[in-house]
Amino acid sequence: MMSDFPYDIMFLILLPIVAFFYASVGHGGASGYLALMAMFSSPIAVMKPTALILNLFVSGVAFYHYYKRRHFDKKLFLSFAISSIPLAYLGGRISVDPKIYKITLGVLLIFAVVKMLGLLGDNETKEVKKFNWSFALIIGAIIGFFSGLIGIGGGIILSPIILLLHWGKMKVAAAVSALFIWVNSLSGLLGQLSTNLELDFQVVWLIVLVLIGGFAGAYFGSQKLNNKKLRLVLALVLLMASIKLIFV
Repeated sequence: MMSDFPYDIMFLILLPIVAFFYASVGHGGASGYLALMAMFSSPIAVMKPTALILNLFVSGVAFYHYYKRRHFDKKLFLSFAISSIPLAYLGGRISVDPKIYKITLGVLLIFAVVKMLGLLGDNETKEVKKFNWSFALIIGAIIGFFSGLIGIGGGIILSPIILLLHWGKMKVAAAVSALFIWVNSLSGLLGQLSTNLELDFQVVWLIVLVLIGGFAGAYFGSQKLNNKKLRLVLALVLLMASIKLIFV
């Protein structure tokens, strides 16, 4: 039940900030929300569905802005989403041992930190190559299952892959990742709901906060990138949460 969610004032302050930076690069922010909830000792049963619900709204706003700026590549999106959607649902139905979940999430957050610091494919590719459908379907399937299992949308993994394989430029990767996150978040959440998960109306207040931060981040991110120094702050928050999950 989400009624046990810790509404700490610092958490409420940080939440829209996290949404801002993730939305600026076309992400929903689930890994950031999970990091914050881990820092405030939220139960895993609360963390996964809450992160996915917030992901839906922020990634939706991010996609709207990037799509409006004509950065979206429909074929590239479908090459990943066709296989990711059913497997995200499957992953959402599976319960993970709390210790394994925390360690897995902690490792994922390190990946997110590296991404936020611009060390994984943040440089604009000069030449866009034609993507491979078969390879993309495999990638989508793996990310989709992992996303549903952990409670993320998978954009933090997908966007650097697109850039590293030169299948799209930065803003195209952001647009594709935004919708990819949305469909995976919905599929993973439906998978969790199929296991008799109950939701609490209190999450509406968190939705309002992330929408404020997400709308601003997506608006500025779809036109120009953010201040790198501010991204370092977010990376530090994620790193602290990662350390807590893995070692505490």
